[in-house]
Amino acid sequence: MKKDIDFGLLLLRIVIGGLMLFHGVAKLSNLDGIKNILTEAGLSTMIAYGVYITELIAPLLIMIGFRIRLASLVFFFGMTAALALAHSEDLFAISKTGALEIELLLLYAFGGLVFFFTGSGRYAVTTSNKWD
Repeated sequence: MKKDIDFGLLLLRIVIGGLMLFHGVAKLSNLDGIKNILTEAGLSTMIAYGVYITELIAPLLIMIGFRIRLASLVFFFGMTAALALAHSEDLFAISKTGALEIELLLLYAFGGLVFFFTGSGRYAVTTSNKWD
């Protein structure tokens, strides 16, 4: 069987970006929980709007393959911020099924980081810029 790494990257882009979009769309109508977490951490509530960049804009850019290296870095750091601010108490927690409580967050973060190192592949909106 012939390898098609470009198609594999396209599939991974669609899955990682597409699934994260559900989280972003859910936050379109309500950022109160995130604002509360930021207030408790002593940070400005304006940072809460960064969720839209991390969970809507970056995943869309990842999915279409536009400036994916830059978008994936933004995505990775957004997931890292979510881990630090909202899930730090779960860092070593094990779920009822024996998995890490934060495994989905780690899958998103490092799945997105893969694109920083690989780029988008051939099936992308742009492929000629160093951030592609």
